[in-house]
Amino acid sequence: MNLRGKRILVMGLGVHGGGLGVARWLLRQGARVTVTDMAASDALTAPLAQLSAAAAQLGTSVHYTLGEHRAEDFTGSDLVVVNPAVRPDSPWLALCRQAGTPIETEMTLFFRACPGPILGVTGTKGKTTTALMLAAMLREAFPDTVAAGNLRVSALESLETITAQTPVVLELSSFQLERLGEAGLSPRYSLITNLSGDHVNWHGSMAAYTQAKAQIFAHQGAGGVVVLSAADTGPGSPIWPTADYRGRIIRYDVAAGADAEARIDATGNLTVGDETLAHARDIRLPGAHSQANALAAAALAHSFGVSPTQIATALRGFAGVEHRLELVREIAGVRYVNDTTATNPAAALAALEAITTPIIMIAGGADKDLEFAELGAAIVRRVKALVLLEGSATVRLWQIITICSNLRSSIDHLQSVAGPYHDFTAAIRAARGRAEPGDTVLLSPGCASFGMFRNEFHRGEEFRRIVHGLAAGDAE
Repeated sequence: MNLRGKRILVMGLGVHGGGLGVARWLLRQGARVTVTDMAASDALTAPLAQLSAAAAQLGTSVHYTLGEHRAEDFTGSDLVVVNPAVRPDSPWLALCRQAGTPIETEMTLFFRACPGPILGVTGTKGKTTTALMLAAMLREAFPDTVAAGNLRVSALESLETITAQTPVVLELSSFQLERLGEAGLSPRYSLITNLSGDHVNWHGSMAAYTQAKAQIFAHQGAGGVVVLSAADTGPGSPIWPTADYRGRIIRYDVAAGADAEARIDATGNLTVGDETLAHARDIRLPGAHSQANALAAAALAHSFGVSPTQIATALRGFAGVEHRLELVREIAGVRYVNDTTATNPAAALAALEAITTPIIMIAGGADKDLEFAELGAAIVRRVKALVLLEGSATVRLWQIITICSNLRSSIDHLQSVAGPYHDFTAAIRAARGRAEPGDTVLLSPGCASFGMFRNEFHRGEEFRRIVHGLAAGDAE
């Protein structure tokens, strides 16, 4: 694509680095860039400073429309690059379509420009960990492997280091995949960790959410490979639209006695077909979900040509990802674990299953119209004390927990509930006051972060900051 001199509008600068990376890349292509964002400048201080510095280094400038959108920016541009969080039914995008202005995203631009093979990872939970596990495996064979996408790393800004032989691992959200599907684009190698309810409030229905996820393999063609969880393809589970799929499907299952192509056998071997790729003891992360993530990543890496020895070596060296069951600190025998990216009930449930010590859980937050029944039952069964955060979903979560407590009164493990708190420091001190040596204080909200925090990463960073600042006696 020749973008030199083109008038390009970036819709949504954001704070995660995606819009910033797009704008900087466009400037390097010689485009005339305008950035528009509904947020005011004081909410975008850091990315604005970085973008202005990049423009000055290139001897150019960026035009800004902040705190609002203007019709003339959309109709007067040669191309609009939209943030994936912008809804497809946005009236501003409708205005582009009426004016005949092409619409792209960072991912569609990247797919069109990337010379190397792309391996895409998605799923409701575990996609970041699985993507980075996969990248670690690939780096054992291909040291220049790039990991980007929904990882707060700009894919476009990585293009300069990518050759035709450079594997690129992309974590892809349902928002990104929906737009890739509209453009008829899928990575040649793909993996879906699992599927459960999430972002239904954004997509409109579970069926639409499933359809968005399916775009990761929908346009692959005969040379494609897709790794799918057998649990998501059986009776009573979401059925992926594979009837007309012409590539290779690798189903994986960690259940005992599973007959899926990729599985963990009775002796703990991770196998694909008749070949052993690694052993469960090579996996450093706790929980059955970590074994499932490792098996899925190993199956896709193996299909790409990574050897069993290289896969096992990568697993032994993989210590985990920040904000995902991340041990922040141990104080007086109490472990503090940051699992802020558990923004849906299924992810919080996985955290409860992974931790074996008594748990003081910090949960609650903004609503995404998800079902809390299974999580509520698990909290009653598994959590010693619950500290609730203020948010639109917290009332529903508490109602479910109350119902489950009444149903299970004879075997309840839940001893106390505190909150909801609008002050995060007070919530963490309340959790500390309920913890004893040998316990784990677990931030695994099961809900979105908006309201109290800018995003889930801000929530996790605040948890780390507050926990690291705790001194003796800092408890409610």
